[in-house]
Parts: sequence; structure tokens; C-alpha cells
Amino acid sequence: MKKIQFTETVLRDGQQSLIATRMPTSDMMPILQTLDQAGYHALEMWGGATFDSCIRFLEEDPWERLRNIRAKVKNTKLQMLLRGQNLLGYKNYSDDVVRAFVEKSIENGIDIIRVFDALNDVRNLTTSILTAKEAGGHCQTAISYTTSDIHTIDYFVKLSKEMAQVGADSICIKDMAGVLTPYTGFELVSRIKDSIDIPVEVHTHATSGISEMTYLKVAEAGADIIDTAISSFAGGTSQPATESVAIALEELGFETGLNMNKLSEIADYFNPIRDRYRAEGILNPKVKDIEPRTLIYQVPGGMLSNLLSQLTEQGLQDKYEEVLAEVPKVRRDLGFPPLVTPLSQMVGTQSLMNVISGERYKLIPNEIKEYVKGMYGKPPAPISEEIQKKIIGDEETITTRPADLLEPQLPQFKKEIAKYAKTEEDVLMYALFPKQAKDFLGRREDRFYDVPIQKINVSIDIN
Repeated sequence: MKKIQFTETVLRDGQQSLIATRMPTSDMMPILQTLDQAGYHALEMWGGATFDSCIRFLEEDPWERLRNIRAKVKNTKLQMLLRGQNLLGYKNYSDDVVRAFVEKSIENGIDIIRVFDALNDVRNLTTSILTAKEAGGHCQTAISYTTSDIHTIDYFVKLSKEMAQVGADSICIKDMAGVLTPYTGFELVSRIKDSIDIPVEVHTHATSGISEMTYLKVAEAGADIIDTAISSFAGGTSQPATESVAIALEELGFETGLNMNKLSEIADYFNPIRDRYRAEGILNPKVKDIEPRTLIYQVPGGMLSNLLSQLTEQGLQDKYEEVLAEVPKVRRDLGFPPLVTPLSQMVGTQSLMNVISGERYKLIPNEIKEYVKGMYGKPPAPISEEIQKKIIGDEETITTRPADLLEPQLPQFKKEIAKYAKTEEDVLMYALFPKQAKDFLGRREDRFYDVPIQKINVSIDIN
């Protein structure tokens, strides 16, 4: 019997995709032991936007969340998502910060670190890969899957070989936009499995309406693991439903190792939590919609909704189709970057500016200038001299790994937050999100931290 394993995403990507990572740890704790007994390969429960959301919206210590979950989950691997040299932020960090963060993640309970780079520039993954392995963790490198003239199956097979050579313990095909079609998925997994001898995992989103068919074909091609979300937080911009995919694959002769009774318990637990978020307006019904235009424009579902929201705020929703049509043109101009954080936001903003200003590249965000200079890494395809000149004029571009230009940053971060940081984890929280972390740690250490100073008016009677 063919075997396929499941990674459950409800604690991270499932809830991130549907409720913008607003689920507090208190909603997770009561069901952890059942999740641990369900037969999953791993629980994806940290990284991505969870770290930021904990301190920005939930008044929680993300490190404490990790430790609390680890204390309850004894049998199943815990997995996180890391943006390579960007860690969980939106810029490159120096190697000493990356090493410290990876080491502390594993020390606090992470087993598997899935690491990706928005440009598929393997140089931006190397420090994370080597550190994870040295610290005793499993490093899974993720291919940021996208489609373009250059993103062929040959391109991705070559990339997976490079990742394996650098030291990847497994490979993930990370289809953040839900645009991996069934036939291409079959071909891609088959070719990668023929080329390298490490496990292959496939991650997709249900946005475009084809994800279950894609999972069937990648399973037939020999994928070792797939990512799903329990039905309560599945579908739309999230992953396909765990129970449904498992039942279908088992009927087709696959062994999943999943306990269906436990899956039912997990769904029964999360259903009222989902309903509560829906009633509170945190779960917008729109994110559950099927959006085939994702396949046409190759734009992630979250990016579609963000663009519409930005245009609506400015009373320009009638420009939506025009902006969508501009996205592939900007991607081509910029060397076909995959539309994943932070590039999806950057390409979307530039497309918006091109349409609203009425002149292409009349307005250029600073991040786009930095990207063209090479500060994010090497674009998948060369940027034409004409576009380069239009965006950065005669400024020089860099060809080295961007982090090579950075001096060690950890000592300075330690100095800046010394008043409130008790541990290296606190320092790393500050390194990634300085303002939010300072406020969070300040309130923790000083109960008067953000209490307004009362001015006392004293009048003296001199008569």
C-alpha cells in the first residue's frame, strides 16, 4: 500500500489564511493532546505571521506559545515557517541574528524548520539550513512555486538539486497562490523524486478551486507529505480539508496513518471557534470564496483582497481589473519574482501606482528600488537595462549575497533593549519587530510603561 503523510496547518497557515492569525494560544491548548494523537506527520504551528500577531494583536509572548505547545505535544513533530535571511520580518538580517533565531527556535521546541526565499535565491537560505542542522533540527527548504516564462519544471528540478546539495533534509513545493495544476504537480513531483533522494512535501491553497485534484496527482507521483487544514479552518485561501482529502486518498489505496475519530473530535472542537470568529466579523466570508482569476493572473488570494481593499479605500474600485492586468507586466519587468511575502506586496503596490498615476514607474516605492539594486537577492530573470535605469537611474547594483554587506547586529539589539529584555528570546523579538516588541516587553516589565503622565497643576496663594 502506498503511504502518504499529512501536516496539519490549523494552528498556523489555516488560521493565518482565514482569520489573519488572530487565534490566541488559549483557543489551541485544549485540543493539543487530541491533535498529538491523530497520526499527523507534523503540526505547523509557528512562524509566518504568528510571531508578529502574538505581540501586535494578542498581547502574547510567541516564545511562550511555542513552549506551551511543546509541553503538550509529545509525539508529533512541531513545524515552523521561516523567510530565510528575512526570518519572520520583511528585511535581511545579519547572519548572527539568523543563527541565534534558528538555534533558539529549535531549543524552545521546533523540530522542522521550513525555510523559503521569496526569490528562490539559495544564498539567502544557506545560513538557516546549516544552523538548523547543527542545532539538531530538520531543515526543509521550500521552493516558492510560481509560473512564468522561466519558471519551468526544469528550473524547479535544478533548484531542488541545489537545495539538496546545500544540505536540505527535505523539499517542499510551496504553492502559496494555489496555482499548481494537477498535471504540472504530477510532472514536478515525479521529476524531483527522480532527481534527489530526500522526502518531498507539497503545500497548496484552495483559493483557485483545484487543490484537491492537485493533491491526488502529487500523491500518485510519489509525494511523501501534503499540507491540509482541519475542515473548520479549510477551503478558500486556506488549505484543503484534512478529513476529506484523507478519506479520498484512503479509498484510492493510500495509507495516511490518520485516526478518523480523532479528526472528527478536532473538527468538533474548532467548529464553534470558527463560528465565533465569523460572528465577530474576524472571519470574512469572502476568504472562503473560490477565485479562478488566481489561475489567470497568478496572484495569491490574499493579494487579490488586499488590492481590492486598497482601491476601495481610495474610491477607485473600478480600477481593479486594470491593476490586476498590470501585475503580470510588472512581474515581467522585475525579472518574474514569485508573488510571496514581501514581493507580492511590493509588486502589488507598484502595479497600483502605475495605474493610479497614469504613467508606468512615475511613482516608485523605495522597496522596489532596493529590489532592483539587488538588496533582496538575485531576481529569477535579468532585469532589462531600460527598466533598471527607469527605476534606479545610474545607481550601481550588487551581485553579492545581500547579508554579506551587513555587520553583526545582535550586540546593538541587545544594547537597545537591555532595559526590558531578560533573555535572548526577548532580544530576538525586539530585533524582528522593534516597536511592537519594545511596547510588549515594556508593559511586561513596567506596569506604568504606557500609562499617561498626569500633569498636576499647583496654585499657590500669595495673599
